[in-house]
Amino acid sequence: MKTEFELVAAARNWDVDIHQTKTPSEVVSEVFGQDVLTLDNLRQRLSKPVFKSLQATLEQGQPLDAGIADTVALAMKTWAMEKGATHYTHWFQPLTGSTAEKHDSFLTPTSDGSAIAQFSGSALIQAEPDASSFPSGGLRATFEARGYTAWDPSSPAFIMRHTNGATLCIPSVFASWKGEALDLKTPLLRSIDALNRAVSPALELFGHKDVRVSSTLGAEQEYFLIDEEYFYRRPDLVLTGRTLFGAKPPRGQELEDHYFGAIPDRILSFMTDAEMQMYALGIPVKTRHNEVAPGQFEIAPIFEQSNIAADHQQLTMQVLHNTARKYNMVCLIHEKPFAGMNGSGKHCNWSMGTDTGDNLLEPGDTPHENLQFLFFCAAVIKAVDDHQDLLRISVASASNDHRLGANEAPPAIISIFLGDELTGILERIVSGQTEQGKAAGFLGLGSNVLPEIPLHSGDRNRTSPFAFTGNKFEFRAVGSSQSISFPITVLNTIVSDAVEQLSAQLKAKLDQGSDLQTAVGEVLKDTYQNHKRIIFNGDGYSHEWHQEAEHERKLLNFRTTLDAVEHLTDPKNVALFGKFSILNERELEARKEIMYDIYFKTINIEGETTESIAITQILPAALSYLAEVSTIKVGKAAGEVSEEVSKAADELYDAIQALRHENTNPGGDEIHEKARHMQEIIVPAMQQVREAADRLEKVVSNKHWPLPTYRQMLFVK
Repeated sequence: MKTEFELVAAARNWDVDIHQTKTPSEVVSEVFGQDVLTLDNLRQRLSKPVFKSLQATLEQGQPLDAGIADTVALAMKTWAMEKGATHYTHWFQPLTGSTAEKHDSFLTPTSDGSAIAQFSGSALIQAEPDASSFPSGGLRATFEARGYTAWDPSSPAFIMRHTNGATLCIPSVFASWKGEALDLKTPLLRSIDALNRAVSPALELFGHKDVRVSSTLGAEQEYFLIDEEYFYRRPDLVLTGRTLFGAKPPRGQELEDHYFGAIPDRILSFMTDAEMQMYALGIPVKTRHNEVAPGQFEIAPIFEQSNIAADHQQLTMQVLHNTARKYNMVCLIHEKPFAGMNGSGKHCNWSMGTDTGDNLLEPGDTPHENLQFLFFCAAVIKAVDDHQDLLRISVASASNDHRLGANEAPPAIISIFLGDELTGILERIVSGQTEQGKAAGFLGLGSNVLPEIPLHSGDRNRTSPFAFTGNKFEFRAVGSSQSISFPITVLNTIVSDAVEQLSAQLKAKLDQGSDLQTAVGEVLKDTYQNHKRIIFNGDGYSHEWHQEAEHERKLLNFRTTLDAVEHLTDPKNVALFGKFSILNERELEARKEIMYDIYFKTINIEGETTESIAITQILPAALSYLAEVSTIKVGKAAGEVSEEVSKAADELYDAIQALRHENTNPGGDEIHEKARHMQEIIVPAMQQVREAADRLEKVVSNKHWPLPTYRQMLFVK
């Protein structure tokens, strides 16, 4: 009798040798990367000259030689068909924040009435999908449907499987016919190049020559699971991804017993299935656990190069969605599907690494390595302080507005958590002190010898939007449903700018005759003094911090998406992205317009859905229950319940009418005005409807109430 692993492998056409004596971990090792066209696969299928040419593109960033495209395409097609693929697609990330694909068959008819499998180099390198319905923010007119997808050879091709077959997916970028970026991946790739151009010269000052630098990333994913039956009985979840109604249950997450608790068997089966699919796609998932809220979970990978991590993160969301349905569940990746419960984020663990395997944000074993580590830490501090606005903009969305600053999500105020020990080092550098640190024996740069810095020199801070966690920075403000490409593009770009500026200062001091230790110490001292306001190691939720941040430290506090987005095209931001050729002014302006448009449409859908559910389901349920109670002619309870329901029903009706009036008045013709109308008028009007409806939920009988409750959705596994 075949084992479960044998059945899974056979169903997915994985080339693994599975038998009764193999352990699950051995199976995972064989499955990992089975559906990915790796360098090893290509090496076996390409001639040595062709492979070396492609390798130079993949590993050294050299331009792709178009002359080898046909050979590579043939190898790719052969591999894909051996895996069961019948179609191929250029898989890309448009400005919707999700992924897109158009499938073409390998099958090509011939003149004799038969057909052959064909895939040319030109089809690999470039395709022309219909781009008319993708958001462009004014980069092209609606009637100009032409847009081009182009193969991104830095990300490996992979196989996506479905019940009746498989498709070869070719990671690609997406641009207009004028060459302007219409996607999220192109700016990310540009920012990785910019980081290399900025950091490599800085490393030369520390004695490292001929190294390439890229950003690395591990993106944690939080999500909720609910039973499929409840999902389809909640029109708000179906249409918006979050509950627009729902009274707080008697028990939520107060007991904190769900966090890291035992995973229910049904959930564990789902997780195992999803992980096996991710392993086959080469996604290095490492951790799974219960999160804070009931029904909430998290999956986390090991870090990898950020462009590949961005692809893998999109695939992770897709696999979670698809797999949940097999277990009669629905995966919710909205930032706030349940009011009053922990929100879901996507914590981005970011660092910089060299092609020789060095992590530039990891403390070293020697004084020289620690000088380098502190230099790059200082660059990150400067980058975050100089560009708080861009980091906040990069995580701005209508859905993330519900999360930031509540229930374990960081506040909208951008700050850095360094931990007491690392902060203490920088403080002693500024003061010139040389005494040891209070816990780990740190010495300031005034001493001739720097001891090694412990890897985990401080506690974690869950209230910080940007926290140092030992050998990386964790950008915790990213929303659970969004693509990580734009936040990481911003992070790469602002750090490139800071490294360039600090490198220039360091080089000038070295040219003037200073030794490296003295020169780095002076740069660190100046940088920390100028940017220490951004460092905060305390409780980011506290009212005192918000007052201090805004009024004393003068940090930005863009509380809502619209407060933030309007600053995307500020002159300093246009200059920054232009300096590194990441995005030109038109591309930035387009992204701003798209963010306004998506915000407007998101709230508009929520507003109309709120009105529809309230008027067609909740109010009739309340009136039906009121009619039933009103037939009881005697008794104090009946009279008081009738009065309470009647009052709440009247309040609900009035709130519905107010919302209906505003839903029919979009607030102007221009998208900025419409978006502001949504924020300032529709959102409060929706809240009034919800408050009245939630009061009714607490008094109307279960027999009459039309929607699954929080208690059912969160606790029924």
